[in-house]
Amino acid sequence: MEGLVSYGINPIRVTAITKQRSRFLLQSQPNLTKGVSGFQIEVVNKNKKKQFSPLIMAAAVGNSQVGHFENTLPSKEILELWKNGDAVCFDVDSTVCLDEGIDELAEFCGAGKAVAEWTARAMGGTVPFEEALAARLSLFNPSLSQVQNFLEQRPPRLSPGIEELIQKLKANRKHVYLISGGFRQMINPVASILGIPKENIFANQLLFGSSGQFLGFDENEHTSRSGGKAIAVQQIRKDHGYKALTMIGDGATDFEARRPGGADLFVCYAGVQLRQAVAAKADWLVFNFQDLINSLG
Repeated sequence: MEGLVSYGINPIRVTAITKQRSRFLLQSQPNLTKGVSGFQIEVVNKNKKKQFSPLIMAAAVGNSQVGHFENTLPSKEILELWKNGDAVCFDVDSTVCLDEGIDELAEFCGAGKAVAEWTARAMGGTVPFEEALAARLSLFNPSLSQVQNFLEQRPPRLSPGIEELIQKLKANRKHVYLISGGFRQMINPVASILGIPKENIFANQLLFGSSGQFLGFDENEHTSRSGGKAIAVQQIRKDHGYKALTMIGDGATDFEARRPGGADLFVCYAGVQLRQAVAAKADWLVFNFQDLINSLG
């Protein structure tokens, strides 16, 4: 989940997720074609069947930097860190899941437009994450019953390949964590599907009164404030003494975890949101989790 702090990052929304070409699977070849919704990457597999990737963008060519990144093919050193590391931390919104949780909850509660407008204004300047989070929640003050109804009516939409990737990581005896600026109430079901223990979740907590009324959020959580994801990763590393740790996410708050004492490797997942400034700085840029799966051997 990307915070509201302005990083000068212009996200490109990616939709209609299906499998793309993997750099480790050579039986498919992509071709840029123009469809009714914009430009698409047409993939022709070895059986001559056509598929369309999620890269449906208004600016897939021209001024866009798509296709000009130099970090989509990892170096030998990057691959060794990925394969031999003993822990992987995932962002949740727009990475493990297709949606931004707070925006979906706001829309469900009838405040989607108001939250979106506030978000748009906030992105124009520097706003601490904790301030932005409080402001957005105050626009709709979700009750406990509303959150429960939301969870029942709108189950998590997982990104393609994430279940297989996490199964492969666990089979390779790697520890998996979820680190999010979203809310535990909405992330716990995701963790349950993926078989990730609750103690491996670092996220925010919505607070409710005895009658289920909204009271706010727990400000003691690392991820409730700016720089919190980096602190969470550093704590994980310190507590468990991992030799090598990877952070996977789509935003600048995820990239922040790539610092001394934190993540050794930052993988930018751009299968839902492509934030070009973040993608350009990543150790490894992937548009499909299959690339990560295949490289584990």
